[in-house]
Amino acid sequence: MVSKDFIRQLEGYGLTTASILYRMPDHPHLLQTYVWQEYDLAPRFPVLLAFLDFWQKELAGPLHSVTVSHARLIRPAEFRAVDGEINLH
Repeated sequence: MVSKDFIRQLEGYGLTTASILYRMPDHPHLLQTYVWQEYDLAPRFPVLLAFLDFWQKELAGPLHSVTVSHARLIRPAEFRAVDGEINLH
């Protein structure tokens, strides 16, 4: 059986990591870090945006900033032209 994450990668999803800084609910002058990681589609990031919407509606800590990095783990192979060939016996 093929994993759901592998199928998503074949559909163009890449690994997205978001470093989220938010204010502590009891101490708003302090910032806390949360790291979120999931497969998502760049550049629109629908999964991340849905998570951030959930955060703003359901969690008490207001967002300060979000830093996003994204990498496609499965991508077209890179080819190089070969100038010569050496045969060894």
